[in-house]
Parts: sequence; C-alpha cells; structure tokens
Amino acid sequence: MIGYAMVGTNDLPRAAAFYDALLGEIGIKRMMDFGRSIAWGVAWDKPALGVGLPFDGNPATVGNGVMIALVVDSKEKVDRVHAKALSLGAKDEGAAGPRGEGFYAGYFRDLDGNKLNVFFMG
Repeated sequence: MIGYAMVGTNDLPRAAAFYDALLGEIGIKRMMDFGRSIAWGVAWDKPALGVGLPFDGNPATVGNGVMIALVVDSKEKVDRVHAKALSLGAKDEGAAGPRGEGFYAGYFRDLDGNKLNVFFMG
C-alpha cells in the first residue's frame, strides 16, 4: 500500500549523508536523486524513504505525531541501526528494546528532528 514516505530537511547534503550511512547499515541504497530530494529503497515495487527540501520554499518543519518506521529482520539489526543513528547525531527518543509482546524497537529523531523508529516483529 505505501509507495514511499518523505521527510523534510533544511540541509539536504547533511540529511543525505545521514541517511546514506544509516540506511546503508541495513543494505539500503539511494534509488533516486532529483537535486531537491533523494530516495532510498531496495526495489521500485517496495516502499521507499525520501528526504527533500520543501517545494513551497518555506522551511521544513517536523509533524507532531508523525513517525516513519523502518522494519528489519532481527533484534540485533534494531540495536545496530538505533546505535548507528545516535552515532550520526540523531537524538534518542527511546532505547532499543521490547515494547510489548513480539515487538522490539528503538526510536530516534534525525538531524532535522523527524521521528523514526526501527523495529522487528517476532
């Protein structure tokens, strides 16, 4: 159902470096670079994540209650990606760990304040 999710930035080169390193941790690479926005994914028929400068010319802002969730295939990858995000300058929004039965996640805010989590179900 989801084709891609997009977050805003006010510094595209900085955001691109953050997401290249973060998503590279789980084998995800850039699929598109349009100059004002960049998208990462594994295949055109799978959901992707994009970051871009707002097209209306106004500063990018964080949506209250908005969160992008990245699924991985193990608890160890949750731990690794969460730690990588923090090492890249992200702000911790909840340490990696169990969140109810069968759900393991870590939460963080990227360099622009966008909230993300990385999770494993199982």
